[in-house]
Amino acid sequence: MRATDNQGSFLNRISIRRNQVVSMDGNHEQELEDLELFQKYVADRFSDLLSSSSDEAADSLLSVSWLRKLVDVFLCCEAEFKAVLIMGRDPSQVSKPPLDRLVPEFLDRVVKALDVCNAVSHGVESVRHYQKLAEIAVSAFEQRPIGDGQVRRAKKALNSLMLTLEEKEGSNHKSAERAWSFGRRGATNKDRAAAGQFRSLSWNMAKGWSAAKQIQAMSANLVAPRGAESSGLASPVYIMSTVTLFVMWALVAAIPCQERNGLSTHFPVPRQLGWAQSMVALQEKIAEEWKKKKEKTRLAGLLEETQKLERLGQSLIEFADSFHFPAEAARLDEMASQVSELADTCKKMEEGLVPLQQQIREVFHRLVRSRTEVLNVLDQVGKVSAPTM
Repeated sequence: MRATDNQGSFLNRISIRRNQVVSMDGNHEQELEDLELFQKYVADRFSDLLSSSSDEAADSLLSVSWLRKLVDVFLCCEAEFKAVLIMGRDPSQVSKPPLDRLVPEFLDRVVKALDVCNAVSHGVESVRHYQKLAEIAVSAFEQRPIGDGQVRRAKKALNSLMLTLEEKEGSNHKSAERAWSFGRRGATNKDRAAAGQFRSLSWNMAKGWSAAKQIQAMSANLVAPRGAESSGLASPVYIMSTVTLFVMWALVAAIPCQERNGLSTHFPVPRQLGWAQSMVALQEKIAEEWKKKKEKTRLAGLLEETQKLERLGQSLIEFADSFHFPAEAARLDEMASQVSELADTCKKMEEGLVPLQQQIREVFHRLVRSRTEVLNVLDQVGKVSAPTM
């Protein structure tokens, strides 16, 4: 069941209670109940994500299907946060301390998240290119009888795939090309030119833009509320800021993005907060995978399907390098098994990448609308408080 299926009941409860106490200013019990509901909702959604992230689960951690669940959870939490913050509420409450400081900081994080959405959307295009190269190899290997021509065609596609995966963070095309010339055999100048042209079309962000620095900037001044603030509206603002940071960080770790050098593997979320425990567990699992990946040459991202393309592509290139017609039956059977797994991976990517990209665009437009709504509330407060002439 999609997370959105549970959304209506939460929003309805808040709306009903707000209407019942609309004439009661500053009902503290009301605030506590709304906060408790919001915390429970966030905790439940991330608990579901954690339980579906095991290797045995259908939607294993950082697979395309798991990322789609993650983005769906974000959309639901964002809608509920907005309900807690402004639905049926006196606008003046949003302008009082500490919200007069926390809300503008939150809106600034939203602007940074919009840039991350753009970068990730472009990154999905890169992953779709990986998929197309893998599909070319699958098509060639599946032809029967298989001969030198089919193997050469498959090897050419896989060499291009390995080249696009091998480019190091922060390197330009020429440096990657030099590394290739001393590395994998069989990559022609034409292959390198094609891969380089694709990369130049992938990053439509500003030249100096860095995904790692953007995530770092989003985490600045993100401190859990203490004392009396922890039972007021400062708490949901902090929760939603943390959810936004985590989701953007996970997307950047999974999908190839411009300049991820120095991407943080830790951001402070107090473990004692009940709603954050599953999120912290997920963060630790993803951070461990990122550290392992950093030790390798390729940094195309932690997306499960991308890592399968890399593993299977390397093995099939080794098969192609040693291929002689007619091949041994055992070698052909091993190759056929790997090609079948590669085809299944491509199918999952075909089914999930475009919907994931559409969801990310939905996140972008939702954040723009919500930011505008909050700014309108702040503008109302400013007009009310402005002295009349």
